[in-house]
Amino acid sequence: MDGGWFKEWNQGRCFIIKIKPGEKLRERLVDFARESGVKSAVIMSAVGSVRNAFFRGIKAGAKRPITVPRMRQHTIEGPLEMLGLEGNIISTDDGDIDCHLHIILGNSSGEVFGGHMFDAEVFASCEIVLTEMVVQGVGRQLSKSTGTPTIYINEE
Repeated sequence: MDGGWFKEWNQGRCFIIKIKPGEKLRERLVDFARESGVKSAVIMSAVGSVRNAFFRGIKAGAKRPITVPRMRQHTIEGPLEMLGLEGNIISTDDGDIDCHLHIILGNSSGEVFGGHMFDAEVFASCEIVLTEMVVQGVGRQLSKSTGTPTIYINEE
């Protein structure tokens, strides 16, 4: 079953999240979702700085499914300015919380890096504005065709 390709959602609660220096960005977002009861959300805005950023990019010429040999992983010590963070929080079929995040980072000489973020440690500050998505029948599942966890939309 392929599932649907779009679904309407309503805006739920809106939050401002402050993550302190030394804390792991992804870990704190998962903690937030669990403590607040948020099952689905979208990041509206994020600013701050990070260090020890761990992210990946897909290698040029890669084919699907996206497997480890088809990705290039990066760790940058930093500190780095967080120029952008976007993504979503979606519950998995088993009720766990999954954050799909992409980050854009800049160093002191103006070079910019980015990709699918695995994690990063907040350096000086991190402020995230997040909106809850009120929606039923949406979850995260591993896609056999892409090899990555993706949103699954139940057509019912």
